[in-house]
Amino acid sequence: MRFNELNLNKDILDAIKKAGYEEATPIQEKSIPVMLEGRDMIGLAQTGTGKTAAFALPILEMLEPRRKNQIRALVLTPTRELAIQIFENFKKYGRYRKLRTVCLYGGAKKGNQINALYRGCDILVATPGRLIDLANEGHFTLDHIQILVLDEADRMLDMGFLPDMKRIIAMTPETRQTVMFSATMEKKVEALAREMLTDPERIQVAAQNNAADTVEQRLIFTEREMKDEVIINLLQEQLEKDDENALSRKDRTNAIVFTRTKRGAERLNRVLNHAGIGAAAIHGDKTQGQRKDALDRFRAGRTQVLVATDVAARGIDVPSLSYVFNYDLPEEAENYVHRIGRTGRAGEEGIAITLCDKEELELLEAIEYLIKKEIPVVETEWSIHLERIPHRGQGSNGRRRYHKPEGQNGQNGSRENRQSSQRRNHYRSNGGQNKSYRKPRHMSHREKTRHMSENKSARES
Repeated sequence: MRFNELNLNKDILDAIKKAGYEEATPIQEKSIPVMLEGRDMIGLAQTGTGKTAAFALPILEMLEPRRKNQIRALVLTPTRELAIQIFENFKKYGRYRKLRTVCLYGGAKKGNQINALYRGCDILVATPGRLIDLANEGHFTLDHIQILVLDEADRMLDMGFLPDMKRIIAMTPETRQTVMFSATMEKKVEALAREMLTDPERIQVAAQNNAADTVEQRLIFTEREMKDEVIINLLQEQLEKDDENALSRKDRTNAIVFTRTKRGAERLNRVLNHAGIGAAAIHGDKTQGQRKDALDRFRAGRTQVLVATDVAARGIDVPSLSYVFNYDLPEEAENYVHRIGRTGRAGEEGIAITLCDKEELELLEAIEYLIKKEIPVVETEWSIHLERIPHRGQGSNGRRRYHKPEGQNGQNGSRENRQSSQRRNHYRSNGGQNKSYRKPRHMSHREKTRHMSENKSARES
């Protein structure tokens, strides 16, 4: 369907045309009419399918310019980068509409954001932490909100963000229209979402919890100690050399490499640069200026490789990204879908290559259970043999558990689980007298409060 068939204002259609788009994607085609009717909605679609425009265009259509600026639309998102990207999309699609959009996010000075609010704001794009801070300081209210959007709703409704989300929603009128978008959503999260919505329309495009078919997924079993060598050789092979398994020369431009931790991202960034591969790192410990600079250089092609934690897994849109490499498997299976969804966007082809060692088999199990298929294994000179064997006690739901092959001390599960089991056994064998191991105790209310305060900043990373 073409955009001019969706009953959008001529100003918006002109902006869409100037941006180079004519045909609406399936999620846009199905979501825009529902939003224009004023209905609550849950939209589920694969990454890279145009979810931002699916809610930005109807918001721009429904809001009429006013002399007295009031915040009438609120878009909440979990990360700074995604907030900035959504803000840029509103500016692009609303270039001919006299509506003001303001972006609030942590990690940056408040002054410029406060000044932007006082100049006038119709549409507010924000991360929860900074929004609550400025609202508590009395810089704005949400009394006039007509449309509330939760982007990456599964993340916004998890336990890290949920208390802030409830506080923000309580600031808005009950008569608002509420829509939620995500690429992944567990049933319990969707049940929670429905409690916040009124008779919502559920729109799902293609299979849930999976990346687009344009992403070719590959899996390499290897030793943990070999991962540095493997990733260096893969990057050199895939981005520089002619190879039958690589993308065509004209399509090979850049790659994102995901690690599990911030420290791991910094270390790998140094390793790649030492090997002569131009790389930059982005993670939660970087300042907003450093993160923006790294992304700008990457998007402009001045840096070929971006090393990132899951802070970059959701929402970062890099045109024609060739490769995603998972140096580490993510702790949360849903993040795998968001990671590999950085490539293969807007109908283009991409390749996602995952390195898995023997300590990550349980993480792999969770990922493949989520996406409901096995990731094809490719053999390389660094490959080792790890077997996927269905557990004998496999339940009726068909979920599988993986073993390591014989000859590895007969130990199953992750290193953390084995060490925990060893500590428990040692404790029991000493009659409970082992002082090096203590049973966990419950935290007091004061300790819980301090713990939540110390981790507040992590929610926006």
